[in-house]
Amino acid sequence: MANHGPVYGLDAELAAKRAAAFDPKLEQEAKDWIEALVGENFSGSFAESLKNGQLLCKLLNKIKAGTVKKINTMNASFKQMENIGWFLDGCRALGVAPTDMFQTVDLYEEKNINQVIQCIHALGRISRTVPGFSGPFLGPKQADKNERQFSEDQLKQGEAVVPMISRGSPGANASGMYDTSRDIVKGAGAREKTMGKNS
Repeated sequence: MANHGPVYGLDAELAAKRAAAFDPKLEQEAKDWIEALVGENFSGSFAESLKNGQLLCKLLNKIKAGTVKKINTMNASFKQMENIGWFLDGCRALGVAPTDMFQTVDLYEEKNINQVIQCIHALGRISRTVPGFSGPFLGPKQADKNERQFSEDQLKQGEAVVPMISRGSPGANASGMYDTSRDIVKGAGAREKTMGKNS
């Protein structure tokens, strides 16, 4: 992770939470998949190798040719971030869910590498649906949509059914709901009897 100085408070808690969620196995799977598709080895760590966005753009173009029209090769920061932005645009166009996407700073400043890894895995799942792409693939197959169609009779029958949560617990009652240890009059129903007389 890039050195941005010490963090405190909520930022420190969030950084610790991200560090605890890091899975080196998922990172290695993503790295191996990218290297196999692009045909280039990583030159440094996972984040360092992807920071300029060039490998990511090449990855997209291997999945679907022409997704990224021009890959910047300059070492200027804004050009590298532009590459990352084009990669993210390509992921959106292929159908990667917004919840799986990362922000440019998550990679460029190494703020949240877990999210970068999650996005690459999501791209690996989506790549199975891209026409003309024959693999290799990353991760399991994306679940297909499974819409159900119900007739009017079935919908009416469903309205008549009382949900389990509304039925309550068998044998449950209100005994023990009130603390009667300090009551002057003791015994079952004593509270209700005395309350009825006073009103």
